Formats: sequence, structure tokens, C-alpha cells
Amino acid sequence: MTESIAEETLDSILGGALRLYQPRRGYRFSVEAVLLARFAAARPAARVLELGAGCGVVALIYAALARPREVVALEIQPALAALIARNAALNGLGMVRAICADLRSHRTLAAAAAGFDLVLANPPFRARLSGRESPLPGRRLARGETAARLEDFAAAAARHARHGGRAAFVFAAARSAELISALRARRLEPKRLRFVHPYAAASASTVLVEARKGGGVEVEVEPPLVMYDAPGVYSDAARALLERP
Repeated sequence: MTESIAEETLDSILGGALRLYQPRRGYRFSVEAVLLARFAAARPAARVLELGAGCGVVALIYAALARPREVVALEIQPALAALIARNAALNGLGMVRAICADLRSHRTLAAAAAGFDLVLANPPFRARLSGRESPLPGRRLARGETAARLEDFAAAAARHARHGGRAAFVFAAARSAELISALRARRLEPKRLRFVHPYAAASASTVLVEARKGGGVEVEVEPPLVMYDAPGVYSDAARALLERP
């Protein structure tokens, strides 16, 4: 369901369990954001940080499902940071707090360095200078590495996760080696991987990775997630994640 509100839309997700405002043009959340929020293991007492939060969909879904102690949603664009605060209030999720800041700055959340149990990140999938860029600044910032790069997201996750804490990323499957390398270079050891395929016979399009700061080298590769049984028809597994709370 989508309602028009000036230059925004009000959208229902997870079968109507959550509603959120997002820009009509520019950055709009994708299905990968929902998959990330569902992939990260729920811990009710956790302190959680989302990097590059956009309109806050990952933070809001995780907060609604896991009911953690605190969720900090970090977003560099002031208009989107304000939108996160509105969306948290709209859904009665008082544990979600929006902060407008650059994730690359060591001064950002300096008092809370190494203080989070879980860091969530949906970095731009496209490498810098690859492919055609969107003419819309918000979408260009979210989809391509015009500002923060993958390495910046990994560095921020390592900086803010406590020892033994976790970092969950969603990223392009074609760049999964880059993601794993960037995480391991910062002592974030991958512990769970799940590849997402558009169809059963298609190559993976997306990878979900959960790493532990200072963890061992063992990794669990979970069964693949197939999104569609036919064009426009979600699989049962995808429907359970996208359409049900």
C-alpha cells in the first residue's frame, strides 16, 4: 500500500506491520534492506548501530522484530536523518535514535566506540566510476561509492563493534570477495553467509554476511535464498521474509 504525501510516499511493509515515509524521488529502500534486517540474528538486549541508514528501514525492522535496548541509525543526509526520526515516532519505536553524521569520521560516536553489540550495513553495491550514475543526488549517494566506500563501512563497523560483537552486511554477490577481504582486514571474521538468487537456476545477485569481531575462522554457509518461483511471483521463503512480520 502506498499513499502520496507531498514529495514523499507512506509505504506499508511486512504485511502492514510497519509504515514509513520515504522520498518520492531519490533514495528509496530496496528489498536488500529488508533481507539484511531479517538476516541479522535478533538479540533483545543488544545495542545496535546502522551505518548509512537512509530512511531507516533496516533499523526500524530490526527494532520492531528484535526489540533491542537501543538502535542508533547513522545517516549523512540531514533530510533522511529527519525522516528516520519521523518513521521511528510513527511506528512507536522509541528505542530508535537518528544521528546525522559521516560514518567515515572518527569523531562520530567517539564516546560509543567499540560499544555496539551489532552493526548493520548496506553499502553502495556499485564500485566508484562503474556504470551510469543517477542524476538524483540522494540515489547516487546510496547506490554508488560517490562518498563512503566499502572499506569505509568495514572500518566503521570494526570501530564501533565491541570485541565479540557482530557486523551484518548485505552486498553485491559479484563483489563478495571484496567484502570478505575488507571485513577480515579489520578483524571482522565472517561467521554466516547466505547467497540470494533471483531464480533457482540463476547466479546469485546478493550476499548476506554476518561477521564477529575477533572471531575464529569457521564459517557457516546457509542454504541459498531463491526470491522468485516465476516472474513477479515470490517464493514461499521470500514471502515469509518480505510480507510477514
